[in-house]
Order: sequence, then C-alpha cells, then structure tokens
Amino acid sequence: MIDGQVRCPAFRQRPPWLGADLQTLRNFLLGPAQDLPDGETLLLALRDGDRLAARLDRPVGGASRPLIVLVHGLTGSQHSETVVAATRHFVAQGWPVMRLNLCGATPSRPTARGFYHAGKTRDLADALQSIPDALKTNGLILVGHSLGGNLVLKFLGERRDDAPPLAGVAVSPPLDLAATCRQMMKPRNYLYHRHILNGLKTEALAPNAELSASERARIETARSIYDFDDGFVAPRFGFQDANDYYAQNASGRFLNAIRAPTLIVHSTDDPWIPASCYRDVDWRETPAITLLLTDRGGHLGFHDVASVVPWHDRMIVDWLKAQGL
Repeated sequence: MIDGQVRCPAFRQRPPWLGADLQTLRNFLLGPAQDLPDGETLLLALRDGDRLAARLDRPVGGASRPLIVLVHGLTGSQHSETVVAATRHFVAQGWPVMRLNLCGATPSRPTARGFYHAGKTRDLADALQSIPDALKTNGLILVGHSLGGNLVLKFLGERRDDAPPLAGVAVSPPLDLAATCRQMMKPRNYLYHRHILNGLKTEALAPNAELSASERARIETARSIYDFDDGFVAPRFGFQDANDYYAQNASGRFLNAIRAPTLIVHSTDDPWIPASCYRDVDWRETPAITLLLTDRGGHLGFHDVASVVPWHDRMIVDWLKAQGL
C-alpha cells in the first residue's frame, strides 16, 4: 500500500496490453520514444579514470526542485523507452532529470573502458560526487528501473554519509538476484532470456571495452545469463562465482538499513521477478520504505486506462510531492 496522504488510484490495464507479457513487451513493441529536445551531455568522472555519460534535461523556466538522477536497467541506457517516458513526465512536472549511463552502457562506452554490475554502487557514488555543485543545490533524488532499482536500493542501504539523497525510488527491482536469474532461465521466458543475453554480449564486447582474451572467450561462449555472470562478471569483480555475486549484491539484504524515504513500485505478475522476492520480506522491518505492490503491471509496464503516462510514473510524482520534494 502507499502512504495515506497520497491518492492512489487502482491500476487497471489498458487494452490491448492485457497480461504480464503484453504489459512488459509494450515498451519494446512500440519502438523508441520521442526524446526531449535540447538536453545537455555531462561526463562524470569515476575514481578509476573512466567517465560516465549523462543526459541532463531541465524543466521550462528553470528548476527549483531537487535533481532526479535516473538509472536504467540491464542492457539499457538513457534511450530506453521507460527511461525516456519517465524523464518526459518528471520534467513536465517541474523536476530536472539527469539520466545516468552506467559503465559499459552504450553512451558511456567511448569514455569508459570498464563495466557495471547489479551492485556496483561505487560508480554511482563517484558519479553523484562528480555532478556539478550548481545542479545539487536543491538536493538529489535517486530513481532506478529494474537493475538500476537494485543498485539504488543497495546504495541507499549502504549510505552513512552527511549528505545522503533526499529520497529514493525503485521500479520493478529484483530484490533477490539468484531467484530472478532462475526465473529468467525458465522455458516460459526463453525469448526474454535470449534477448537480454544477446544484449549483454553486445554491450560487453563493444569497441573500447577493456577485456582479456580469456574474458572475451567466456563472454562469447556463455549460453545463459548465469554463464555470463559466472564466467565473466563474478571473476571480473572478485566474487567467487555467480552465486556469491548474487548473494552479495541483492538489494533485499539492504532494505532494513535504508533511512532515506524510499518508494518501491512492483507487480506480482512480473514475468522476470518471482513474487516470492516480495512476499518473503517482512516489510514491517523497513519503516523508511513505502511499498506499492500491484497484482498486474508486468515488468516496468503499468500501462493503464487512465493516461498514456505510465501509472508508476504518475504514482512516483504523487509520492514525491507528498514528501515535500
């Protein structure tokens, strides 16, 4: 449920996008969203010398609200359909938005030789530190989609500094990475799995990526997301294996430590993330978190009858306004 101060209309699917798969696939089937004009490109320095590309869009008339930092999902970027749609709505409602391209995402590859993973919060911390001070005058709000949501939640659970983000939002985050990987590799998700695995390989093998011959071979021969994580991601970042990588970086284990006001939006019919990832959490132990859990909506879908603006984006705006942000 959501805070009683926020008017929360029930989610009702919009035909023809009925069911978890069509709600999810709409983002792919309709092609790229029309982007906002006149955005600015920023390059944010990381401690290892890489620089992440970010796209900054400002509302008409300037901005007096906190900067929303929007983090994409697995194999995504600033151009992802859901990221563009969210940016358009947030900017229209008066927030400046910075779309961060993680290390290895296509827009960041020319200036970054490294890679991201589901819990690489060091890069997020460095990027936030590198944002020009003038853009941070009113504070920061973190919003993450899917893997980006996992990254945001883990980051918020780890923070103990004097200037934490004002708030955080995660949409369709995989709280349990191991369970999500198993779900993705089920036969019913074959097409999703192949699409994402091909995207991971393309991303990892892109020009300017820093790879050894053995890493390149393991990426090329990976036959599943688990193989990719076990053969490339885990050894690359010092984990024992894929299971160790999943266990250490799953955001579910950081929820109880989150202190900043945080909103999580998720649907239990998400075809990629098992509902048990949410039902197994004792949400009474997470007082800083508002959980908005629906039984329909798919993965990053939430296309409803009330508006062409996705339901989750409208609920995020309502919740942020209720927080005085």
